[in-house]
Amino acid sequence: MQALPLRVLVLEDHLFQQTVAASQLKQLGCQDVFSASNGAQALEILQRVGPVDIALCDLHMEGMDGLEFLHRVARAGLVGAVILSSSLSEDVRRAARQLVPLLGLELLGDVGKPLRIDTLEALLKKHLYKPAVTSATLKPFALAGIDEVRSAMQHQQMETYFQPKINLLMGDVVGVEALTRWNHPSGEMVPPAVFMPAIESSDLLNDLFFTQLNHGLELQRQAWSRGHLLNVAFNLEPVQLSNPELVSTIKNVLYGYGLPGSTLTFELTESGLLEASATCLESLVRLRMMGCRLSIDDFGVGFSSLQRLCRLPFNEIKLDGQFVRGLDEPRCRAAISSTLALGATLGMSVVVEGIETPEQHQQLLDLGCAQGQGFLFAKPMTKQDLLVWLETRVMPDTII
Repeated sequence: MQALPLRVLVLEDHLFQQTVAASQLKQLGCQDVFSASNGAQALEILQRVGPVDIALCDLHMEGMDGLEFLHRVARAGLVGAVILSSSLSEDVRRAARQLVPLLGLELLGDVGKPLRIDTLEALLKKHLYKPAVTSATLKPFALAGIDEVRSAMQHQQMETYFQPKINLLMGDVVGVEALTRWNHPSGEMVPPAVFMPAIESSDLLNDLFFTQLNHGLELQRQAWSRGHLLNVAFNLEPVQLSNPELVSTIKNVLYGYGLPGSTLTFELTESGLLEASATCLESLVRLRMMGCRLSIDDFGVGFSSLQRLCRLPFNEIKLDGQFVRGLDEPRCRAAISSTLALGATLGMSVVVEGIETPEQHQQLLDLGCAQGQGFLFAKPMTKQDLLVWLETRVMPDTII
């Protein structure tokens, strides 16, 4: 067995299971394996031997439990990554899985019990052979300040990409979502999470939006000339809707392209709509009066979803991709089914995000979902790539 240059701590209060876990780790070739029966004992070991790469951690035990242990080692920097191993119910473990990254620790996986050596081996290798992050990769990300972002926009480095929305029953493309990617001079494709905070904190939000809008309308016109009718969705922030001139400007841009408002969808995250101003609400109503669709994005991850649906004129729900990733869990399936039923009752279409596998696609069909998007169908692509894709794409085998 190849030696793995890993230091691993086993935190398990059941002596037999602790022994089995330590034995499997040694069998897999781990450099150093330490064992503890509770959090306090584990902390003493770490203070004596120093930090470890991975903690294989149970949650429920006498004395200092696994959660308190993780809090302490995260603050002290004594553990790099965590593998959860617990016999607690799935809903409790699911919440624990969400907690680990919030503590600043890497979650490698949740192996449950009994522990399987093949599963453990896969997680160890996942940690050991993850792609290296080089200084060249990090450089453009670290420089994403307001001045550089403004320069990037002036030099047209911000490019609009489009990700298709699919009719899950027939395989037809029902629309696309416009997304921005930064083609950095270094050759890196910088993700929105790096540059959007700078854009949102400056006066560049509308500049980016209207650049996207023009790119999307150009795509629409070219796609229509080839026989493809595409609705294009754009993300809007509530602060933009508070500008009383926004809707009239959108209307003028549409007029210049000779396109109706019904060809557009505007997506707004529910978390940004906690306090909708009078001007914001009026803008939403005027967009609907123009025939535009309004979509509440990332549905299910905020705190006031139902209130927003009742008070604001949305006609589409975009269900966050975290529910698709949890399709094997009864609660996530129930949440999806309930959202589909809610959409049908309110006369709203439901689009499910984050579909990545044929199995997820089939499960969503079984639940009655009709629209979705995700890497199973297509990743975001440039305008020219999308036009080629529309002409040459092959329907997935799972489409019925």
